[in-house]
Amino acid sequence: MSVAAASFAVFAASQVGTPGPANMALMTTGAAHGLRAALPFVAGVALGKQLIIWPIGFGLMELATRYPAAFVALKWISAAYIIWLAWRVANLRLGEGRAATAPGFFAGLVVHPLNPKAWTMITGGFTAFTAPGTPAFEATATIAAILLATQLVLHPLWTWGGSLMADHVRGTAAERYLMWALAGLTVASVLFVLIGGTPT
Repeated sequence: MSVAAASFAVFAASQVGTPGPANMALMTTGAAHGLRAALPFVAGVALGKQLIIWPIGFGLMELATRYPAAFVALKWISAAYIIWLAWRVANLRLGEGRAATAPGFFAGLVVHPLNPKAWTMITGGFTAFTAPGTPAFEATATIAAILLATQLVLHPLWTWGGSLMADHVRGTAAERYLMWALAGLTVASVLFVLIGGTPT
């Protein structure tokens, strides 16, 4: 096969499954609203990565070398958006949050397109796991399918993890600290991205 699918699947799981801005946003949303209410957001986050994969597969990254300022701007827009998601739930108390409206599908859809580390991970997938000369459609479809399958398993787990933590602290003194801790970890992961770290 022209794409090293098994190796890429291991790489994808290591990237999608580790802490980063998207996963912290998922965990925070799960804590604030519960897994069921957060599912449209989860679906949006998972499918949003497809909005990056297909353009990159057909040569979009060539534009990055011509217009680097656009990608610097993308990094800061990404940071602002994900920090806003964190702030939105940081001050919620869990009882209020579960009753409030969770971020929906379209809010999730833009998480990865506005996440420069997602762009980096996908670009790395094409350059490191695809043989030269592989047809664009074959390479893109393979990478897209593997990433989507990985996200459909791991993204709900992050969201459920946030929900489980919230269930244990709802109504206790630790409730406020949990929400602020999740928001703080989200912001920290964004700052780590901005200074050149590697989480997704």
